[in-house]
Amino acid sequence: MKKILFSTALLAALFAAEGCKETPKETKVLTKTVTFTKEASGVLKKAATDSIVASLDIEIAEGDYETQTGLMYRKNMLDNRGMLFIFPDEKRRSFYMKNTEFGLDIIYLNSNNEIVSIQKNAQPLDPTSLPSEAPAKYVLEVNAGLSDQWGLEAGDVMVWERD
Repeated sequence: MKKILFSTALLAALFAAEGCKETPKETKVLTKTVTFTKEASGVLKKAATDSIVASLDIEIAEGDYETQTGLMYRKNMLDNRGMLFIFPDEKRRSFYMKNTEFGLDIIYLNSNNEIVSIQKNAQPLDPTSLPSEAPAKYVLEVNAGLSDQWGLEAGDVMVWERD
């Protein structure tokens, strides 16, 4: 009889302990807002007149992670800012907008900082490949429509320096 009482008490204690366990707390996924980091300053100039059409604060993307991520997962960018991608060599480049949430003009530049082509008004979240028309060492991303507003065309130049 003692064994039965002891077994019953043990089972009751186990069930009580199970019932007292805390329910798992809700886990929250925290996402970090990606913010602009000014790393360089630049100006865009008309080749024919050498006149400045725009001055920009520039964030630099170089290295695998930065060049693959670029402006993805950001909500917007001010018109006086741009992201400059720096590559180790000059070759035909291709960008896409898969995880980019706002429209961009993608400006391809050669090793002399001359514009070789522009992909205008690239649409948000579009996975379509947007290639350069000639080899490029640098790629500048600015808000959609700005290249038309500034009157940029192939042959125009960007002069920039790191801060």
